[in-house]
Amino acid sequence: QLQASGGGLVQAGGSLRLSCAASLRAFNTYGMSWFRQVPGKDREFVAGVMGNTYYSNSVKGRFIISRDNAKNTVDLQMNSLKPDDTALYYCAATSALYYSGVYDQMNVYEYWGQGTQVTVSS
Repeated sequence: QLQASGGGLVQAGGSLRLSCAASLRAFNTYGMSWFRQVPGKDREFVAGVMGNTYYSNSVKGRFIISRDNAKNTVDLQMNSLKPDDTALYYCAATSALYYSGVYDQMNVYEYWGQGTQVTVSS
């Protein structure tokens, strides 16, 4: 029900835009987030949106999350990319009532996309 796209290979300092298309009823009621994971490490929160936007410290000021409730999409604009941003990126959706308090917790998300690979070369 979530389809992520837009990953690829980019040089450090470059930009990529990820998109997630959701086939969810009442999409506007879901908190939407992006997580990322590298092999051997836990999946980590990157950015989320539900009215307000939320960012991890590692991407704040470089990444911008946005959503279009008319199109059921959520995008992640990634600028000034660094090799440390290399990961498999997942979009996720939660119907949790208090999104502002739980947005970075993996276990509250009911739906996950398949992941899209982002590779940043130095």
